Amino acid sequence: MRVCGCTSAGEITPDGYGRGCITAIGFDSRYFAIDCALIRELDRFTLQDAQGVIDGLLSTCRDARLAPVKGNTFAITLLDGLSSREELVLATLNSALGTIPQFGGSAGDDERLANTHVFYDGQFHTGAATVLLVNTPLDFRVFSTHHMVERSEKLVVTDACAESRTVFELNAEPAADAYARAVGVDVEALDRKVFALRPMGVKIGGHYFVRSVQRVNPDKSLTFYCAVETGIVMTAMEPESLLDSVRTQIEAAERVVGPPLVTIGCDCFLRRLEAELTGEVEAVSQFLRHHNVIGFNTYGEQFDGMHINQTFTGVVIGQPDVHSGQD
Repeated sequence: MRVCGCTSAGEITPDGYGRGCITAIGFDSRYFAIDCALIRELDRFTLQDAQGVIDGLLSTCRDARLAPVKGNTFAITLLDGLSSREELVLATLNSALGTIPQFGGSAGDDERLANTHVFYDGQFHTGAATVLLVNTPLDFRVFSTHHMVERSEKLVVTDACAESRTVFELNAEPAADAYARAVGVDVEALDRKVFALRPMGVKIGGHYFVRSVQRVNPDKSLTFYCAVETGIVMTAMEPESLLDSVRTQIEAAERVVGPPLVTIGCDCFLRRLEAELTGEVEAVSQFLRHHNVIGFNTYGEQFDGMHINQTFTGVVIGQPDVHSGQD
């Protein structure tokens, strides 16, 4: 039996949110054909490499003859959360996957920001990723949602290092000063609580995608969990109800697939922190438990080739239809 996984910044268990535990899910071979692969040397990952990986996984799924690949297959990606290579790897994989939907999460280490690992065939790996391809006749819906809305404050990245995801200047002044002013706190008060409740966002294709701050550096630069580069315009964001956004997304998917067999979720660790700060954590945990959600808290989420922050991203899988012989 092949096992793939990663370290986390918290867990989503059958009992709701967990800490310091292992969450695992097994797939019934009557309904799921699955194969997984390890990707090493993320900074050298090419489209040719990606095509070879995906072709190999597709071959395994086709051999099982459970369901046609088109419309019945999705991919799960797990990446080293401190590698800063998610954008490169995901864009490359997305090109190879074509119309196959993809989601996943970046490995965490309980907010130590020191060592994150993916797990493949009995060993932990750093600077690596795993890709799982899932083929099933069961109905499913891959989704991603966040609950942040834009404010009026705009900040232009005037000096940044895309390689390290570090912004040195916003609006031509030290990044920490400009960010602190935009979110209404002193520079000395910037911490993970502020980062959770007052992230920045980038507008792409008419939609805002959250860019979460990881840390303030001694030179007043800001390091982010997601891609940043000189010239982009960042917008200050603020949260609406986290619970309402999760409920809306999950219940909409369930109206399509029916009662869920399971929902696999990748939930940003900053969302969990926010829920703890706002007093929603028990209600959110109860909702996740009631809707058969299992997963983990991430250092970033992955959705159809994009690396994103402060989202709840995953797949809702429907139950077998006993009337059609899927029993």
